Amino acid sequence: MNNIISLDALSGILTCQAGCILGNLNDHVSQHNLIMPLDLGAKGSCHIGGNLATNAGGIRLLRYGSLHGSVLGLEAVLANGEILDCMSTLRKDNTGYDLKQLFIGSEGALGIITKAAILCPQKSNTVNLAFLGLDSFNDVLDVFRDSKKHLSEILSAFEFLDSESLKVCTSNLQLASPIAQHPFYILIETSGSNGTHDEEKLTQFLETLMTVGKVKDGTVAVDDKQMQHIWGLRERVAEALLHDGYCYKYDVSLPLHDFYNLVLDMRSRVGHKATRVVGYGHVGDGNLHLNITSPSYDEEVASLIEPFVYDWIAERRGSISAEHGLGFKKRHYIYHSKSRSAVAAMKAIKHLFDPNGILNPYKTLPDD
Repeated sequence: MNNIISLDALSGILTCQAGCILGNLNDHVSQHNLIMPLDLGAKGSCHIGGNLATNAGGIRLLRYGSLHGSVLGLEAVLANGEILDCMSTLRKDNTGYDLKQLFIGSEGALGIITKAAILCPQKSNTVNLAFLGLDSFNDVLDVFRDSKKHLSEILSAFEFLDSESLKVCTSNLQLASPIAQHPFYILIETSGSNGTHDEEKLTQFLETLMTVGKVKDGTVAVDDKQMQHIWGLRERVAEALLHDGYCYKYDVSLPLHDFYNLVLDMRSRVGHKATRVVGYGHVGDGNLHLNITSPSYDEEVASLIEPFVYDWIAERRGSISAEHGLGFKKRHYIYHSKSRSAVAAMKAIKHLFDPNGILNPYKTLPDD
C-alpha cells in the first residue's frame, strides 16, 4: 500500500496510502515546489502510516506544527473490518466530531490507517544553516529566545546537542566537527523566499551573538554538502550510540527551564556504571532525547534509570513520551503524564472501537 494517489499542487494537498516512505513522499512533492510538514532522521525507511499512528514530530514541528494540524483526512480499517472514511481534503470542516484525530497518535490501537490526506507547505526558495558552539545550556535558551525574536518568520529549526552527543558521532562514526569543542552545540535553520534578506538577517543575528559572548564559535553551511554533513551530526546520534553496545532510550517533553537538568541528574545517578549519558533534541518544541549506553544490557543500570526518570518527569509535569508513543514498555507509566479520568476515557474509546482487544494488544493503555 505504497501508492501516491494524488497531489493538488495548488492547494498543496497530498493523498497517499499508508505504506509510502516519508522520504519518497518528500521527493515527490518537492518536484512541485512543496515539502512534507515533518522531517525525521529515519525518513528513508519510515512509513507515513506509522508516522501518523505515533504522531511523529521531528525537526520541522517548530515551523509547521504537529500532524494533528497537517492531516486533513484519513482512512482506517476498524476492528470489525469496517472501513472508516474520513478522507476529507478540506481545511475547514466543522460537521460533527473530528474523528481522524483519534487515530493520530493512537499507535494502531483503534484502527489501521490505510490512507491520508496531508497538507504540504510551500518549499522555501532559500535555506541557511548555522552550527554554533556555546558554554552553557542557559546560553542555549537565551539564543533560542533571541532567535524567535530576531529571526521569527524565517526560523524553521532549532536543535541542540551536548558535548557527549557530538563526541559519540566523531568517535563512533568518524564524523568531523566543523568547529572546536564546546559544552553545547545548536543548529539554527532558516527558510524563506528572499535569499539576500534571509542571509543578511541571519548574519546580523550571529554577529550580535558573538559580540555579546553568548556564542563562542560557529559556522554557516556554504553549500548543500556541508549542510547535509552538519545535519548528519544531529540526526546520526542515535546510530552512533548503538556502537557503544546497549542503548536505553527516552524521548520526553519538559518545560525548557528543566530541560537539561534531567541529563545532569541522570549522569550523576548512574555514574561510572554507564558508558555515557547524552542529551540532544528539539529545543524549539521542548522535546529532549535522553540516551544512556552500556556495553550490554545491565539490570543494575536499568534499575537506576527506571522508575526514577518517569518520577522526575512527572514531578515537573512533563510527558514521558514526546514522539514515540508508549508501546508495551511504557504503558504502565501512563499515569505519570495522564490523569486517571483521562485514562478511563481512553479505555472507553478503545472498548468502543475494539471491544475484543485485537488491535495492537497489550500496548498504550495499562491493565485494569
